[in-house]
Amino acid sequence: MKKIFAIAGLVALSWSTVSCDRFLDIQPEGKVIPTTVEDYRKVLTSAYAKYPTHKSLSALRTDELQIDSNSMDFPNYREIAMWKDANLDQVTTEFPWVSFYSVIFYLNQTINEGSKSMMEGPEKNQILAEAYALRAYAYFDLVNLYGKPYNAATAATDKGVPISLEIDLEQVLPASSVQQVYDQIHTDLNKAEGLMVSEKQQAATRYRFSKVALMSFKARLALYQKDYASALSFANQALAMQSDLVNLNTTAIAPNRFDAQESILALDFALNNAVQNVGFASTELINAYDTANDKRFGLYFEASGTKFKVKKGGSTDFRVSFRTAELYFIKSEALLQLNQVQDAKNALMSVLSNRYTAVGLSALQTQISSMNANDFMQFILDERFREFALEGQRWFDLRRAQQKQITHLVNGTLYTLSANDVRYTIEIPPSAKKNNPNL
Repeated sequence: MKKIFAIAGLVALSWSTVSCDRFLDIQPEGKVIPTTVEDYRKVLTSAYAKYPTHKSLSALRTDELQIDSNSMDFPNYREIAMWKDANLDQVTTEFPWVSFYSVIFYLNQTINEGSKSMMEGPEKNQILAEAYALRAYAYFDLVNLYGKPYNAATAATDKGVPISLEIDLEQVLPASSVQQVYDQIHTDLNKAEGLMVSEKQQAATRYRFSKVALMSFKARLALYQKDYASALSFANQALAMQSDLVNLNTTAIAPNRFDAQESILALDFALNNAVQNVGFASTELINAYDTANDKRFGLYFEASGTKFKVKKGGSTDFRVSFRTAELYFIKSEALLQLNQVQDAKNALMSVLSNRYTAVGLSALQTQISSMNANDFMQFILDERFREFALEGQRWFDLRRAQQKQITHLVNGTLYTLSANDVRYTIEIPPSAKKNNPNL
């Protein structure tokens, strides 16, 4: 697993003499022109290594964390916790923009030039499949940060993000619509599916896409687009390849570790050291757990005086993008939306039986058995809050499903994100707008 980070600093890439353009703000360095599968594997490894750690930042906007005003890094993150996106202090950490397009630049090079120069064979197909899949993943994250949540009725006119598919560094692109971005994601995923060779990745290379990671991504994508029949189909296809869950009644291994049996794609650094150290788990998050019977609680948090620090991040061991528990959650939600309520409950019980003590599980079974569809939908969202705490899913879940009111106490002042607030869509960073007037 550690190889991805070591290699990133060693790979020097250049395809021609280029100037730094206004849109990407990239200037590749070095003198090596990639041509072989070995060369392009290094290019792709560099793209993986450069993938932004935006999910750490998004956690500060959710109801998962309470920022600590006494932290040394408090000035860098306080405005994020205030949901302030414009007129930022110079010390405020911006949400990534250029770094996404930097990654996309590497992928465009691999797809457009590597497809012509690499020797035919399964290695070439695997590299191209991963490049298409990672480009789709980058656009998925971009449009879910900076575009409105997907709504089939308005997606064609809702502002999304620019789509760059070429390696022309002089292009200054306008924003495409949310629908156009999702269409491009589907196009890339379909191309990746036709080329993908590896069904799974070993722990050491689990940052790379595989068939099961690709199908997991397609399940999540369909869920976000409210295409529940497809979400169910893709989730089942992924589960046919990998269905293991970590049983927290018999092991103390956190299910979001890169080497856990649940791990499918371990790319995102969902909670880095800086954000871990600047915040405590929110009271709302702590109160969401049955601390006596939910085995996740002790794995996820530790007491620090009257507050709780988050344990499930802060090191590269906790890289997580897709894991099998999410597939069961997607299956459950899709079945519920397809009016198969009992099947939906059964699907979620597969996860719960591995998370709660026997006493806690028995109580839950009784509680769930009497829930109607609306109550169970809320229960799914509540369980997602508990299961995927600080894994980078909460901000996107809030956007797509609830958009509730959230309050943060920042340095003695109470700030509010209202229900359905426009700030549930993050503004494109000021530096990006400065460099690209089309945004």
